[in-house]
Amino acid sequence: MSSALPLFNRRDFFKLGGLSVGAISPIGLSLSQVLANEAESGSKKQINVIFMFLQGGASHIDMYDMKPNSPSEIRGKYDPVNTCLPGLQLSDQLPKLGQCADKFSLIRSMHSYTSKHGEGDVHIMCGSPVDKNVQAPGIGAVLSMQQAQQATIPPFVHFGDMKHPAYSAPGYGGYLGHNYDPYVIKQDPNAADFAVHEFESAPDVDVSRLAGRKQLLQSLDQYQSNRERQLEFARTHDKFAEQALSLATSRKAKDAFDLSQEPAKLRDAYGRNRVGQGMLMARRLIEAGVRFVTIQGYVDTGIYAWDHHWGIFPHLDQQLPIYDNSYAALLNDLDDRGLLETTLVITAGEFGRTPKINTDKKGPGRDHWGRCFSLTLGGGGVKTGQVIGASDKHGAVPTDRPVSVPDFAATVYHALGLDPTEVFVSQGRPMKMLPKGNVVRELF
Repeated sequence: MSSALPLFNRRDFFKLGGLSVGAISPIGLSLSQVLANEAESGSKKQINVIFMFLQGGASHIDMYDMKPNSPSEIRGKYDPVNTCLPGLQLSDQLPKLGQCADKFSLIRSMHSYTSKHGEGDVHIMCGSPVDKNVQAPGIGAVLSMQQAQQATIPPFVHFGDMKHPAYSAPGYGGYLGHNYDPYVIKQDPNAADFAVHEFESAPDVDVSRLAGRKQLLQSLDQYQSNRERQLEFARTHDKFAEQALSLATSRKAKDAFDLSQEPAKLRDAYGRNRVGQGMLMARRLIEAGVRFVTIQGYVDTGIYAWDHHWGIFPHLDQQLPIYDNSYAALLNDLDDRGLLETTLVITAGEFGRTPKINTDKKGPGRDHWGRCFSLTLGGGGVKTGQVIGASDKHGAVPTDRPVSVPDFAATVYHALGLDPTEVFVSQGRPMKMLPKGNVVRELF
């Protein structure tokens, strides 16, 4: 059981800003105590994650698992083209990714138990089915709990509100509690007025008042340490009191969200749009110390922007170049900076699309399909340039090396050095972080 780490953690204090550095939680813990407990857990393996979520279910047949010899109602309008890897072909709409296909691996034999939005969202981000009573935590939440966060910035960030109205929000803390939910940034990072105010002190509190608060905090902590006669604890506690204060005044946290510090040429390479600038922001956050960043892979009329029941090709004509641009730019940028080996980059939807194109009156489309889909994993210590599994001639079912969503989650756990067997007691029930799933060993 994870009793060593309190469920009331830094997020509660951080959300209160600089005014609550010395606040005491309802269970009697100060933020500095929470930070100290985090440090006790240590971190043996520092792999971070950027997850581009293609919410709605991207079409594997039109992107990564082309079927050029199938009938026209299956193959679609795009053609397969060669990539930098001999034998690997991708959609002609992904030319930039084709030129850096050696930087990621492709799983073509994914399958899910569900073809429903909401259910699939939660499933892909945690590896366990939806449970309305005791929901399993997302991978980012488990990372936040099991590995220490030393940077003065949130450990887990979502760009975009991805919650289905009928289901719990995907990737959240689940039975670990809301303290392990991500920080949600709803603003468009490409907007001229983009700003994140959570890391700023209240306008009526100046630096001198914060300094006074710091002195008071030190005095109270010293009194407590003297009373308890725990001198070693007092010295350690002082260290975390300093860090607690820095959470509220961190220039590093503020700077991480400032895209104006990036060269215009690089911003152009990512794409001057919500997805491109979100991916660039994700890289900045990883550099600043954030451990897990999730980004919606496109946003237009709603959260399920890849849900192409109708008009699939007009939609993909717009979306695929943005996906291609931003994903390739991120891989190349991380590689250039020496960050790719320590950053696992994932692109995935919650399921795929039907092999057969429908005849919707608004225009042809593809419907939900959980029985077979594709996803990619790059960097983060995984072997790249590989294709895992295969589907049948229509992309309908896996025919070689089937990989379930729990298998995918177990693979990410393995890459991050997380413990899927750790037990947490919720509502009197002992719960494993990840009850099922086998690591895709070919990736390591």
